[in-house]
Amino acid sequence: MESIAGTMVGREREQEVLSEFVTAAEGRALVLRGDTGVGKSALLEHVSALAAGERHRVVRAAGVEAESELPFAGLHQFLHPLLPHIDRLDDSHREVFDVVFGRSEGSPPSVMTLGIAVLDLLSLATSQHPLLLVLDDGQWLDTSSIEVCGFVGRRLTGSSVKLVVGLRSDVPSGFDTAALPQLAVTTLSEEASEQLLDLRHPGLDPVIRRLVLNEAQGNALALLELPPHVLRSGRPADNREVLSGYMGVPLPQRLQQVYGDRIRALDGAVRTELLRGALDGVGAGTAARHPRRTRYRMLNADEAAAGGLLDIDPLSGDFVFRHPLVRSTVVQLATPNERRAAHAALAQVHRADVERRATHLAAATIDPDEEVAAALEAAAESVIRRGGAMVAVSWLTRAAELSERPEERSRRLGDAAFVAGHAGLLGQARQLVGSDPTPGGSHSPASVVAAAYAALYEDGDVRSSQRHVVAAIENLRDDGVKDSHEVLTRLINLLLAVNQYASDETAWERTHALLDTLGDLVPAHSRIYQDAWGDVVRRGAGVRERVESAFAVLRDPEPWDITRLGAAAYHVDILSQYRPLLQRALDRESGTGAMATSMTLLHLVMLDQMAVGEWDQAEQTGRQCLDLATSHGHLLFAHHARGYLGLLAAMRGHSDRARRLQTAVDTWARPRGVGFLTQIADAIGTTTALTEGDYEAAYLHAIGITPPGIFTPYAHQAPRTLLDLVEAALHTGRHDQARAHALAARRARLPHVSPRLALMTHGALAMTATDPTEGDHHFRQAETHPAAASFPYELARIRLAHGIRLRQTQGRKAARLTLTLATETFERLGAPTWAERSRAELRAAGAAPLTSSAHLATLTWQERRIADLAASGLTNKEIGARMHLSPRTVSSHLYRVFPKLGITSRAALRDALGKMTDSQDA
Repeated sequence: MESIAGTMVGREREQEVLSEFVTAAEGRALVLRGDTGVGKSALLEHVSALAAGERHRVVRAAGVEAESELPFAGLHQFLHPLLPHIDRLDDSHREVFDVVFGRSEGSPPSVMTLGIAVLDLLSLATSQHPLLLVLDDGQWLDTSSIEVCGFVGRRLTGSSVKLVVGLRSDVPSGFDTAALPQLAVTTLSEEASEQLLDLRHPGLDPVIRRLVLNEAQGNALALLELPPHVLRSGRPADNREVLSGYMGVPLPQRLQQVYGDRIRALDGAVRTELLRGALDGVGAGTAARHPRRTRYRMLNADEAAAGGLLDIDPLSGDFVFRHPLVRSTVVQLATPNERRAAHAALAQVHRADVERRATHLAAATIDPDEEVAAALEAAAESVIRRGGAMVAVSWLTRAAELSERPEERSRRLGDAAFVAGHAGLLGQARQLVGSDPTPGGSHSPASVVAAAYAALYEDGDVRSSQRHVVAAIENLRDDGVKDSHEVLTRLINLLLAVNQYASDETAWERTHALLDTLGDLVPAHSRIYQDAWGDVVRRGAGVRERVESAFAVLRDPEPWDITRLGAAAYHVDILSQYRPLLQRALDRESGTGAMATSMTLLHLVMLDQMAVGEWDQAEQTGRQCLDLATSHGHLLFAHHARGYLGLLAAMRGHSDRARRLQTAVDTWARPRGVGFLTQIADAIGTTTALTEGDYEAAYLHAIGITPPGIFTPYAHQAPRTLLDLVEAALHTGRHDQARAHALAARRARLPHVSPRLALMTHGALAMTATDPTEGDHHFRQAETHPAAASFPYELARIRLAHGIRLRQTQGRKAARLTLTLATETFERLGAPTWAERSRAELRAAGAAPLTSSAHLATLTWQERRIADLAASGLTNKEIGARMHLSPRTVSSHLYRVFPKLGITSRAALRDALGKMTDSQDA
């Protein structure tokens, strides 16, 4: 029952009704009707406690199925505690009870006669205290007793007697026609189910918790009794139930008894139909109304429907299970041979569905079978593309078990380990490799992949990972690999990923030499990663076009294809155009527990949010990634997330937090040689110092990444800090170094590598130009670049520098527009230190402080409409529904509206809009 330490969970409506029932001035009757285990008994306990608190005498009884054929057995239970009052009845009524209870012989009384006698007895019993009669499992009461209870229940008005009956809705009884008031006891809501489960079984594994919630469907008894039984059964906390179709949950005996007898009584053919439906996941309860895909159609099962085991879906007319517990009981009662036969039949039914056919074949097969193993392998490839990495691991493992040849078993175990490693299931990956019985299996290329992923993700061990992966590639090459080899491709891509994190010139040069010896065995995508992930300054020419071409032809990509190409897109600054794809992949992968892929996608989404100026969203994404990485022990990803959060904090002027994160990243990464992260730590220091105006410190941090005039090879932050180094050098009087660095960017043809580098190169050349014409030319090139608006932080800094130059060379009026645009951008971004610096320059240019009246006219009609709705108190979701926009689009519009109105919060909208209306009226 759903009562926890006297507190009811999710039964507020029922509690209110029962409270009114108990405190009513006159007698009355009430029937609580609901499914088995739904919580009727808990409510009867509750009403009993309420009545006792109101000084009622409580008399309880319960129907017993074994006594349902014994006349007046139920009535005897009820009235036995009241028998001392019988002696006070008149002779006629006392004789009625003597006959009914076997004290004397005589003709059985009529229902009316006995009913009147009972009413008389109840009246005597309430002479001192009101009386509550509580009957549980009333459906099992004998017919004679039900008739009398109905008669009495309809005649309690004016008395001090109350009658409450608990009734199972799936079992017919005489109470169905007793015309007594009823209270339907429905299943618990999803929220109440979760609350009850968490109170009684705290700390459940999330997968088991969801499994119990899905199976219980709000049934209180199931919520309370399933968890310990599932845990005792040793059921793994993963998605392996998908492997063999629906297997149900292990049911304790108490729950099996609910439906077991009725299932056993069915004809064998009907039981077979139910078993096939159960194993194919035919809907049950409310879930049956929303089938996600076609299921087995149970036929000729009217007998089961008549027995209260099945319902008929009103939309499709198909049989569906009355409750998930029926479905689970059907499966639990079947023998292993019966289950296998049902799965074999279902494999034929779904022969056109790759995944469902394979899962049923696997469940129907005991001995090795290459056809079934191949079917499972094909199903795994299919589900990987849909984001089901964890399911794919289970299917590939089962495919290995069913493989007929040792080499096929080893290959499939290696595939499973690879998918597990990429999904962040590092322990499982190592376990799979260790289970390979093939001689040398534990030292195979697949084992190297699994071990290297574990070493890299868990502890950032780039050095040993490099050594082992290079050796494995060399061994495959020396063994004479001729054609494209999947394991070789995995090793190549892993080596490139390790090198990206190491950011070590010597290691990269060795890798280039090694890959050159492989020639055409290196896939085209891997060549893209090789050039993009390493050094875009020296190898970035044409990479952007290659990345765009690769994305354009990407069909049914595996998740790691998206993350790898996404990382390449980041290095050439075209990530924004693939954000929708990344977000879809993230939504898909995060729902399957593929943690490593999810963390990489979160990094990429955060980087794009930082680039385009969505800093609040970037903060949320970064925290989400950090929490995920920390909770799963992926230290590399955790410090990677800290690095980006530190960089964001530095841009926003949160210096203390930026320095704490910088220290944490640097302390962990530098001893391990994770150069990618140590460069980010140096970039945090540079950005923090620049934001604070400490240009000397900024310069020292910047040259720690790359000296002026060159770009340190294989240092990914070297070109990204171009503007930082130039600005810091100029502000500290190092004009020659600043100019040398800007010219180095032009010589390296950085504008051709990426749009962001083009923006920064023109900005650096403009800032360092001594010729005013050259300076104006490059400022114009930067500010009118087609992609300039996609990098608002860099653009605003360039405009700030340009405005200062214009004020100094052409006068205050000429600088105002450029400085105004820079100020607005900094304010919109949430960079207060930069915004104040820009406002100071704007004041020096003679401009009045920005006010909302200066900007309302720039609101578009749509922005004004959204602002008005938001000011009225509507949420983004409600605004979106009215204007046929997504909540995200509404949020983006408001993000632009706030700085235009000179405000920073939603609460200020009403006043700002009101002031502007007054201003326009005037």
